[in-house]
Amino acid sequence: MQPRDLFEILTREHIDSVRAFLLASLRDAVAAEDVLQETFLVAWRILDRYDRKLPFGPWVRGIAGKLLLNHRRRLGRSRVHFCDDEVLGRIDGGFRAVQQLKGDTFDEKLDALRDCLQHLTGPQRDSIRLHYEHGMHCKEIAARLGIGFEAVKKHLQRGRSMLHRCLQSKLPQEGVA
Repeated sequence: MQPRDLFEILTREHIDSVRAFLLASLRDAVAAEDVLQETFLVAWRILDRYDRKLPFGPWVRGIAGKLLLNHRRRLGRSRVHFCDDEVLGRIDGGFRAVQQLKGDTFDEKLDALRDCLQHLTGPQRDSIRLHYEHGMHCKEIAARLGIGFEAVKKHLQRGRSMLHRCLQSKLPQEGVA
């Protein structure tokens, strides 16, 4: 297989997970898309360093994480919300765990998540979507939904817990508690 063909397949398989990683780390969607594009450009340039015996996802997210840290240094902490190195590591760990779940592709896992979202109550689902899809903070969500700040925090907490349980039932991971 030609390197270009391999890279195209790997990019299609992992672009959504890298985008989600960046959006979880950087709440500015435009900046996240810029870093996403830069990530895959760098990955293409150094594809010869990729060890095909290892998973591509952690490798490309490692590139994204380094570019994200560079982005943070360029802009400074005051202008944009960023996660620290420890949080980035935890986010990447979460993606590693998702990759180990049953389901051949990220899209299949995303479909399971979408199905699980439908089982949440309206306020839980709205809070989760506003927070994770639109990058809104709890105060902004409270104002948008017309509910209290503490209620939003509780909807997010319960919604995440329900999503976790639902995904575990849909995509069981053998050998992991």
